Amino acid sequence: MAAASSSDYNGCGAESNEANSKWLDAHYDPMANIHTFSACLALADLHGDGEYKLVVGDLGPGGQQPRLKVLKGPLVMTESPLPALPAAAATFLMEQHEPRTPALALASGPCVYVYKNLRPYFKFSLPQLPPNPLEQDLWNQAKEMSLPSVPVFLEVSGQFDVEFRLAAACRNGNIYILRRDSKHPKYCIELSAQPVGLIRVHKVLVVGSTQDSLHGFTHKGKKLWTVQMPAAILTMNLLEQHSRGLQAVMTGLANGEVRIYRDKALLNVIHTPDAVTSLCFGRYGREDNTLIMTTRGGGLIIKILKRTAVFVEGGSEVGPPPAQAMKLNVPRKTRLYVDQTLREREAGTAMHRAFQTDLYLLRLRAARAYLQALESSLSPMSATAREPLKLHAVVQGLGPTFKLTLHLQNTSTARPVLGLLVCCLYNEALYSLPRAFFKVPLLVPGLNYPLETFVESLSNKGISDIIKVLVLREGQSAPLLSAHVNMPGSEGLAAA
Repeated sequence: MAAASSSDYNGCGAESNEANSKWLDAHYDPMANIHTFSACLALADLHGDGEYKLVVGDLGPGGQQPRLKVLKGPLVMTESPLPALPAAAATFLMEQHEPRTPALALASGPCVYVYKNLRPYFKFSLPQLPPNPLEQDLWNQAKEMSLPSVPVFLEVSGQFDVEFRLAAACRNGNIYILRRDSKHPKYCIELSAQPVGLIRVHKVLVVGSTQDSLHGFTHKGKKLWTVQMPAAILTMNLLEQHSRGLQAVMTGLANGEVRIYRDKALLNVIHTPDAVTSLCFGRYGREDNTLIMTTRGGGLIIKILKRTAVFVEGGSEVGPPPAQAMKLNVPRKTRLYVDQTLREREAGTAMHRAFQTDLYLLRLRAARAYLQALESSLSPMSATAREPLKLHAVVQGLGPTFKLTLHLQNTSTARPVLGLLVCCLYNEALYSLPRAFFKVPLLVPGLNYPLETFVESLSNKGISDIIKVLVLREGQSAPLLSAHVNMPGSEGLAAA
């Protein structure tokens, strides 16, 4: 039999060979002729010898000739026919004395068959056979719970006598959550598509849908996260590694991938030669962490998790940053907050009108100030198309003498500007400018012309003021544009 025909890569996104893989390829048989799904797989120590076997409720090729198979390692140990198609398989303990060998319960057609030592032990026909009198009270309590639709997936947590929660994914596309004391669903989760799997990981319900996505919900129905899959989800199951306290969700996809998620973080991807239709993880043989997969074509794949393997949340998945999923520390509602909320609710219309009035006044004042700036040429950029100019001023120095550089630029595309003057207005008691009025040369479009002058501070108290720089045209009294230069305090005089 072929032994290594599948590969995997870790959460860091790089392909790896078997030496760097987290899994050992223990067995692969493409002709195993096993057709089943995850609910019909179970691992148990059926003989109490520490050797765990695989129980398979096989549907048979094309749903014909269903059989119960028990595998030991890669080989079929026993095989017996079933009267109808299997629906689920589970193991449980019937006796208290040692050795405590588990029994096998298999749902097939309208009956539940119980096997002990791989031999038929009980047969429960539903609903013709009445329940055991010791369980009559429990069934009477359970039958009082009703659902609006037929359930297809069930997930139960807790203890019946103390407290339990039951999550049922139904055919109407909803998930209903019931508690011990409720006869009707306490919470309802409305899905946008039909569910294809339901797994509980700690306190999170993980649901797979026909929209190729995984969703995480709380037990109260609040959506926590959503992860989009690259292909359709065929099967889901729980991966629980007891040695490291890890619980994750395994999803088998139609593109031949098996993806392992912890919440919405991708931990590992396994590539298989065929689409996986059933998954089972647990102790098999004498290995604690064994992954068993069956494929669409009837193949059997067995992988063993390395003892040194550690699942690390990788960054290969494109999505929001981890900080987005962190809950904010929202403070508790104070009495002042509640009173303010009530006031806004009662006087909402009046508050909105007052807000709109203030907003209109703000816009009006801003428009008036802008118009005044254009009319008085207070802007450092010209607003007229005939004189497209731009002015920028830079002050350098510590004092008492400063260097004032005026950068004047013609922003037109082709027309030069000629006949401009620059005038500086200042407080003569504080400053002295040897060159406060000068002509501007021809301004070529696109070039920056630096015009330099020196400013001497006359105050010995460190007082500073504003110097107004005006750009004028010969023969016009109104400036084309202006700039207000905030002069710094003279540090030289302060130090002296």
